[in-house]
Amino acid sequence: MVTFTSAIKDFYSKYVDFSGRANRAQYWWVALYILIVEGVCSAFMGSAGEGFWYNLWYGVLGLFGLINILPGLGLSVRRLHDTGRGGGWIFINLVPLIGSIWFLVLMLLPSQGSNRFGQPVD
Repeated sequence: MVTFTSAIKDFYSKYVDFSGRANRAQYWWVALYILIVEGVCSAFMGSAGEGFWYNLWYGVLGLFGLINILPGLGLSVRRLHDTGRGGGWIFINLVPLIGSIWFLVLMLLPSQGSNRFGQPVD
């Protein structure tokens, strides 16, 4: 069983790991974590008005996004592997609107049994 904290630890420990698999729980726990952090930063930015504090939270949010680019790509590729698709499917996001919807559907698909990318993750 994947918990919130174990998913976050796995997310950062496999920083640039594009091999293997990641199940739905791992992917969506990390998505929730990123949503919470970005929401908190945005709330502080909104309450800060203009000036130093706004710029500080804007910088924190930008740094957080920058830090999470590579692990996010790795997690997405591992999630695609879990559905039996190659990592190249991540480029479906480059198709305006339809690509993002298609990618969301792919992230929602259930895990396959054993496939060419290995055994399912528990």
